[in-house]
This record gives sequence, structure tokens and C-alpha cells, in this order.
Amino acid sequence: MSLLAGCLLAAVAPPPAQAVERPVPQSEPAPGTPTRIALWPAGRVPGEPKRAAVPNVVERSADPALPDRYIDNVSAPYLVAYSPARPNGTALLVIPGGGYQRIVLDKEGTALVPAFVEQGGVTLFVLRYRLPAGRGDRQAALADAQRAMRVIRAGAAKWQLDPQRIGVIGFSAGGHVAARLSNGYGTALPGIGDATDALSARPDFALLLYPVIDMGRHAHSGSRTRLLGEHPTPALEQQYSMQAQVSAQTPPTFLVHAQDDDVVSVHNSLLYYQALLAAGVPSEMHLFAHGGHGFGVRLPPAALATQWPTLALRWMQAQNGEKAP
Repeated sequence: MSLLAGCLLAAVAPPPAQAVERPVPQSEPAPGTPTRIALWPAGRVPGEPKRAAVPNVVERSADPALPDRYIDNVSAPYLVAYSPARPNGTALLVIPGGGYQRIVLDKEGTALVPAFVEQGGVTLFVLRYRLPAGRGDRQAALADAQRAMRVIRAGAAKWQLDPQRIGVIGFSAGGHVAARLSNGYGTALPGIGDATDALSARPDFALLLYPVIDMGRHAHSGSRTRLLGEHPTPALEQQYSMQAQVSAQTPPTFLVHAQDDDVVSVHNSLLYYQALLAAGVPSEMHLFAHGGHGFGVRLPPAALATQWPTLALRWMQAQNGEKAP
């Protein structure tokens, strides 16, 4: 089966209109299991109490075949790993969206497994990160993304990975976190001083799907308010507008957006691409006329945007010096 055919088979219809919300904490891997990887030792998360809060995991879908969970109240961040039968040496740190209010676990997490893990041979690490709400810490999500990259690099041999082929993929507000990591991987943030903290947090490449980038004219208002507050100063908006932070050291970047996205304007990707171009960063952008927002891989089979996983995998192979199949 071709990779594109697999992606089309994996694409599904939108969730049913009659969605429900119910707590499903048992749906997460238990602490200590091989697929759940804590970012810091228990009780040593910088800036957090020793006793971690219990995260909320909520299911919004009434269809068991189309799970749509989200998680919030994360104070002890962790990764959930999805490993292929034959790892190709490449890994992606997956940062789902949720408007800096919650973290979507399935549409922009588990739904990627068929195309990227089972067919692409890529190892995925889906991040449960800390949100600014309730703690007033704008840097917590970046700190978690930095630490996650270092944890993955530290365990590269165990997961059969090349430590120089570890990228990041971010969706919506998670795309903002991924862009912050792409440009702020060297930002000095509190750690615990172990060997992992000494490793590089720079992604080798980045994929941004309908990302929140701008905090000014084209901002997603919910993300901006939760991250920066009700009335951010122009200087704060500039600091957190990722197009203003791009440099020649920003990793190669792959952008995907839909023109009809009425949640996060396509101008976010356009502004970022222009900044990448001006900085001489190798980049590729795919704009689709239709798709809306938050589609992940859950698109009608006839939609052209279903092609993005195939395009992304081929682009990743090119970054890694591999031959396309």
C-alpha cells in the first residue's frame, strides 16, 4: 500500500454533532509504563510543588472509533511514545494545540500514528505540557518543550533514533509552542542541573500545522489572552510574535495551513514563511483552499489537504538526506 493511500484510509469524517464530555483518566498510560516518559524526576518539576496535580482527561466524542480527548491541569509534564516496528531513526516531538487552554490528544496526536508511525517509520512523542492558566507562567510550555527534546535525545539509542534527526511538529497553539522552541531552544530556563539539561534542545527541523504565530493584528485572541493577559503591551506582543524571532539558526520548517481557516488566520503562516525566507532558512509551505482549522488528518477523503502527511514525510526524508520512496 502506498503512503498516500494509507493516509487516505486513515482520514475520517468529522466527529458527530452529538458530542459528549466525560472524564476518562484511565485512557492515559499509567506512570512508570514504558510508553509514558516523565520529563523530570517525580517531585522535581521546576517551579511546581513536589506533589503533582491530577490531570483532567476528558472525552468529547460519542463515537468510540473517533476518540477526541483533551487533557488539562498538567503540572508534571510527560511524553507518550509511539514506536514503529522498524524505526527509521527519525523522531517527532508532537505538540498538540488547544488554544493554551487544553491539549488535544487524539486529533493531533494518536490520529497521526497510521501515517507517521506505521507507514512512515517515524517515532512519535506526544507532549502533555503545562499551560499558563492558573500559574501565570508564560515560559512553562517552552520549558517543557525544551526538556522534551533533551529527553528524546538522551534516550536516542534506546529508541533506535539518530540524535540529529529529531524534529518537532506543532498544531495551532501547539504550533506556537513549536515555533517558540524553534527560535528559543537556547533560552535559559530553570532546570534541575542533570546531564539531560546539558543536551541541545534545538529541533533538527520543524513542521507547523495551522500555527498560531502572530500576537498582534492576526492573533488568535484566545491564545493571546491566555498567554499574555487581557491587555498585553506592544513590546510583549512583539516578543511572543514568532515571525519577529526568526533567525538564521531557526531550523528548516514545513508549514501547512488552509485559506478558509476562520480560527487562526492563514496570515500567521504567511508571516512566518516571509520571516524564514528573509533569514535564509530552508522552508516549504503548503496552503490549501479548504480545510478550516484543527483538521489534523481527519478530513474527507476527497480533500486535497489529506496529502499533507505524505508531503511532510517526503520533506523530512529530504532534510535527513534520505531518498524518497
